[in-house]
Amino acid sequence: MESVNIDFAKAGGLIPAIIQDDRSGDVLMLGFMNSVSLAETQRSGEVVFFSRSRNKLWKKGESSGHVLKVREIRVDCDADALLVRVEAIGPGVCHEGYRSCFFRKLESDGGTKIMEERTFAPETVYGHENREKQEKKS
Repeated sequence: MESVNIDFAKAGGLIPAIIQDDRSGDVLMLGFMNSVSLAETQRSGEVVFFSRSRNKLWKKGESSGHVLKVREIRVDCDADALLVRVEAIGPGVCHEGYRSCFFRKLESDGGTKIMEERTFAPETVYGHENREKQEKKS
């Protein structure tokens, strides 16, 4: 078995983690991991990211219940990006209510077109978080 040192230093301690549905091959989302979140992902078997906006570890599904069960982790040829093949638990991974975060198509004129149907109501799943964010802004 070959040993690879993942290059967290190249991008300031974070590497992109492409999340792919293990069954369909669809790309579900892109997140970032540091060495601690990768270790926790490997230990727990569920995807843990490093949240750049919150500056802390973030287990996908901690508030929604839409967790990502790891099936396989691959590292790219430069050892600075991951492909995480998962079983997605729940109707979707996107906080806007879609199965995938890649639900919009970028048109040649720069506009976007929604290509997917919503799979859940985000206000039902994330309503309490949105209220807390609004209260903090007040």
